[in-house]
Parts: sequence; C-alpha cells; structure tokens
Amino acid sequence: MKTIAPSILSADFANLQHDVELVNNSDAQLLHVDVMDGVFVPNISFGFPVMEALHHCSTKPLDVHLMIVHPEKYVQRFCEAGAWSVGFHLEAVDDPRPALDIIRHCGVRTCLTINPDIDPKRLLPYLDQVDMVLLMSVFAGFGGQKFIPETMDKVRFIRREIEERHLDTLLEVDGGVNADNARYLFAAGADVLVAGSAVFRALDPVAAIRQMMQ
Repeated sequence: MKTIAPSILSADFANLQHDVELVNNSDAQLLHVDVMDGVFVPNISFGFPVMEALHHCSTKPLDVHLMIVHPEKYVQRFCEAGAWSVGFHLEAVDDPRPALDIIRHCGVRTCLTINPDIDPKRLLPYLDQVDMVLLMSVFAGFGGQKFIPETMDKVRFIRREIEERHLDTLLEVDGGVNADNARYLFAAGADVLVAGSAVFRALDPVAAIRQMMQ
C-alpha cells in the first residue's frame, strides 16, 4: 500500500464538503482526520458531529488520528462514527492495550502514534498488536510545520523491524509531507503519507496528490 492521505485539518472549513469531494475524485486512498482536544495538544479541532458528516460525504476510508488525553474513553465513539482506523498517541496512555482492544472489538483498524521526541523503540512491543504505526514528522497540534529530517531514519528503523518480523503492519508518516520528500519517504519504507497544506493549498489538489504518489 502506497498512498497519500490528505489531512482535512488543512481544508477550507467553510467549504468542507467541496474539499472532501476533491479527495473523493483523487488518487488518494484515505482521508486523514486529526482530532485535537486542547489538552494533549494546544489546539482544538473536530468532534463527533463533524466526523459523522465526513463519513457521510467521503468515499475514502477515514483515517482518524486522536491527539487527546484518555483516548480509551472515546475510541469506541469514533469507531461507531465511521472510522476506518483509529490511532492515538503512545505517550498519552500508561498502557495502550485497553484502548487497542476496544478499537479491535469494534472491527476497526488499530494505530499507535508517537511524536518526534519519542524514541521509536517504544513502539516495538506493540508492532504485532496494531494494524498501523504513525510516526509524526512534526509535533502534533498544528498544520503547516516543516518536516523534521531525522524522521527518515525512524522510518527505516521501523520498516526494518516490520520486515524482520514478517508483519503486515502499515507505516504512516504525518507532518510536512510534500512533493519534495514524498518519494524519499516511500523509498525509506512508508506506506501512507499524510499531507495537509501540500494538498489543500495547492492550485490543483488532485494533481498535487498524483505528483506525491509518483
């Protein structure tokens, strides 16, 4: 799986359905939904009503990234609201397994995420327990940040671990992704690249997605 997952966080909120339709008509295979609570990160974004609306108008599966405290209290509702995958931050919990169990019980794909300052080795005990891991290549909370180059080494490290264990776990990267670095991230082992500003601020978002996938 090699795909771009446009982040709706960078879309035009006054014309959200229009921007979702752009993604529907593109080569992207996922729509990325960033959920922020103003506590885990200093910003607030979408809640359940918007999530349900996105599920209604998107033909692409919804890849939900929770940047919230106590994700175990909310993961079931996001699953029920139409998520294809639900991910949360490893550093937001003492033990990720209860929340992962809830997501899995709902029949939704599981994902664990870490910020750039978290050692990727902390993901290793859970690689065989999740469907996807998400490496943040900027600090969670705001769009438009610059890509952190050291992420490339982390991508190679996690890809090597996945292959050595013969796992099907997908590897996702989020933050500062654009046409200049997408090819290198795919080459390093990423399966899914989340792109916000590079898609929705492009003159032709559909063409921008196609270019990043080439």
